[in-house]
Formats: sequence, C-alpha cells, structure tokens
Amino acid sequence: MQQVYDVIVIGGGPGGVGAAIESKVLGLEKILVIEKGDNHSQTIRKFYKDNKRVDKDYQGQEVEIKGNVQFLDGTKESTLDYFDELIDNEEIDIAFNTEVEKIEKRDGMFFVTTANAGYTAKNVIIAIGRMGKPNKPSYKIPLSIRQRVNYNLEKCTQAEKIVVVGGGDSAVEYAVYLSNTNNVTLNYRRTEFPRINDINRQDLKDAIGYEKLRPRLGCNILSLENQDGLVKVNYDDGYSVVYDRAIYAIGGTTPVEFLRKCGVELDENKQPIIDDNFETKSAGLYIVGDLAVDSGGSIAIALNHAFKAVTHMLKG
Repeated sequence: MQQVYDVIVIGGGPGGVGAAIESKVLGLEKILVIEKGDNHSQTIRKFYKDNKRVDKDYQGQEVEIKGNVQFLDGTKESTLDYFDELIDNEEIDIAFNTEVEKIEKRDGMFFVTTANAGYTAKNVIIAIGRMGKPNKPSYKIPLSIRQRVNYNLEKCTQAEKIVVVGGGDSAVEYAVYLSNTNNVTLNYRRTEFPRINDINRQDLKDAIGYEKLRPRLGCNILSLENQDGLVKVNYDDGYSVVYDRAIYAIGGTTPVEFLRKCGVELDENKQPIIDDNFETKSAGLYIVGDLAVDSGGSIAIALNHAFKAVTHMLKG
C-alpha cells in the first residue's frame, strides 16, 4: 500500500525545511519535503553571492523566533551549513529534482502529483517562495540573446560589460560584487534607493565614489535588441548602450497557475486567501513564507510562519 504522509512540504527553502523540522520536533513521523532543485535552499544558492550576509532581522524587520529553529545572523555559507545540519540531525526525507504538478483533495486526503510519482498526505504545506519565479521585464527579450539576459550571477564571467537592473538589496549587492572584476552599470528607475539596508547603501556609495561602478538612475529601459550577439539596451532618455550581459534583480511573482492547480483560492489581486494560521480555505492545506505575506525574503519570518502553521495543524 502507498505510504500516507502526515505532512508533505512543497519547497525545500528555509521555510519548507523549517516546516519539516517543526513537524518532526512536534511529534510527526511521516514527513516528506518535495523540492524541484537538486538541493535545499535554491534561492540562497542561486541568488546570493558568495559570503553574502544573511541577517535574522532582514531589512530591519526585528523578528523574535517562535519555534524550534533558532536561526541567527550569518553568511550564505553558514546558513546553508546550518540547514544541512538540521536536515541531517532530524533525518528529514527530501525528494530532490521533483516538481509538483498539482494537488487534489479527495475524501479528506491530499493527492500530490509530480511528473514521476504520486504521494498521499493528511496535510500539505506550500513553502515555495516568490523567487522561484523571478520577475521579468514587460518588454520582449529576443530569443537570440536570452542566454545573456539573466536573473542571478551563475553565468557571469570576468571582464564583461554588465548592466544590473533593480533597486533593492539584491541588485545593489550584485552590482557591487561584479564591479570588482567587471565594467558594471546599475540601472534603477528612481534616483534613490529607499529600500536597501545601511551596509549596502555604504557599499554602493564606496563603489560609486571609487568609480568602480557606474549608476544610471532615473530612467527606464524601453527595449532590448541583439547587436552582434550582444545586448543592446534602449533607455527612455534617448540613449542606447551595448552590454555583454544584462542581469535583472527585480523581485519575484506569485505563481498563480500553480496555486490554482493546488486548489488554492485567490483574492481579487491573485493572492492566496489564508487565515491567521496560514491555512487556506482547503482545510489542511497551508501556505507559508513570502507567498503568504510578502516578507521580502525574511528567513526568520518564514520560520515563524512554519511554526504557527504546524502548531495549528497538530491541533486539528
């Protein structure tokens, strides 16, 4: 007979791992995490530069950890090591390289379908975050240069001419980091960066002051073109510049179609409808992390969501 899990967690980021850990610590035994990547914490691995600071109180949001995962300030590397240790210590079962296609609820049970298998669970927690689906620009990206238009640093090499687009911490961090080995322009539609933290603000000031980084502020990109295999960027100030690579760091979006296939009801703004315990209108189906309440990537907030959801789940 097919195993019936007490809970299946969809997404192996900090919120998902936290939900699995809380479930185990609070008494559940049959727990499965399903992660479409080949390791946990894909957002941290892909979108964080090496040695990036990872703060518990992200962007000044002071958070008191409520549950059993005592996350502290660290770096990209120490954070990954910490979650490795949690997974190993609690012997959490994770199905990597597995993408969920849909969730159906029948007779009080959830049936989770992937490309290669089906799973049955009493409860499901969705913890996939927004960065699993990065925002893309509204204008067309020509197919011939799509390999040169990226949303993280994976394909960057040294000595490239790069434009980084965005006004948040990730965009600033990418631009400052790349400016050590590349010719970098940072483009943002505003003239100031109201959302970045103080350390990134100082790093940006230093990079500009030492002329390591070129700011191009107060203007938007109208379109991209292929020019001799490179990325030609057309700005709304009348100028066009050719770059080796363009990197967009403009946040993530809600995976609307996926949520619908999971039976999640959405409001008029296409956001999932959940209660104070992060439970959807389908009893036993929870959403935690950025998809529940846009926490801007706060690991501590996602962990608190997970604790509250699992605590409520156990009461049911």
